[in-house]
Amino acid sequence: MDTPPDASRLDLDSHALRVVQAVAERGSITQAALALGYSQPAISQHLKRLETRLGMPVVTRMGRGVRLTEAGRVLARHAATVTTALDAAAGELADLQGLRSGLVRLAAFPSASSTLVPRLLGRMGAEHPGVRVTYAEAEPPEAVAAVRAQTADLAITFSYPGDRVDPHRESARGLAVVPVWRDEMLLVLPAGHPLAVAETVDLAELAGEPWIGGCPRCRGHLLELTDARGYRPRIAYETDNFVAVVSMVAEGVGVALVPSLALGSAGRNEGVVVRPTANHDHRTINLVGAAGADQVPAIATTAAALLALDASEWSLAHV
Repeated sequence: MDTPPDASRLDLDSHALRVVQAVAERGSITQAALALGYSQPAISQHLKRLETRLGMPVVTRMGRGVRLTEAGRVLARHAATVTTALDAAAGELADLQGLRSGLVRLAAFPSASSTLVPRLLGRMGAEHPGVRVTYAEAEPPEAVAAVRAQTADLAITFSYPGDRVDPHRESARGLAVVPVWRDEMLLVLPAGHPLAVAETVDLAELAGEPWIGGCPRCRGHLLELTDARGYRPRIAYETDNFVAVVSMVAEGVGVALVPSLALGSAGRNEGVVVRPTANHDHRTINLVGAAGADQVPAIATTAAALLALDASEWSLAHV
């Protein structure tokens, strides 16, 4: 009867696990090399040494790419946990050194790109110049997926109450999701609209109006709110560009329901008035990270800098 291998003698190391993880995520040795900053021959040598230690193949060739074997899939499945723990340990050591270095990969939705993100990057640059923050724009579903795939460390996202496709449910299972701010949903009306003098506006009063729809998830939320008021809005125009939404309202071609943060990114327009809804409808701005990522000092510091931002800077008073 064969003796099972002694797991303690398999001699796995973090470099090998990172290589297998990169191959699993990128699907080729070339792309894995680019992601890790290694040469392609170096990645191939890492894999060969690993296969020699294991006594079994980790990858098989498939056209121009490679495919993980069963052994490779086992390693990839555990790699994320191991490398996150190692990064946490390295981060704690960096913290002992005074946080003089560190990399944080940030993702956020488009309207945050011109409001939250510049303020966050400015604060980090001024207070923690040794921490490098990279940024990629992504809608919430893609940003949550990036954190899960470990291609982003933190994601700024948003969610609507009752959203049927909320990416913070199943797709965020096992991740840390922290609600940060309440972002009011605001009605944008032409300056001469009869309801412009009201303090708040009930959506039911706008049943006969043409609407300008924003991003797909914003349009979905509008449909849910108006459905609760007993009608389906006539969406005359659709655009993801909030500056365009506000400009169209100013021209009197429709009304719109826009998040406060998005209005902050669109800037002032004297041709519109902005009013809260009678129900004070809102969405939530969230911060998403891997479980345990707050033990990595650079990530924890970036998260703290975001939480320290003054939300009033982009509130209705500044629109």
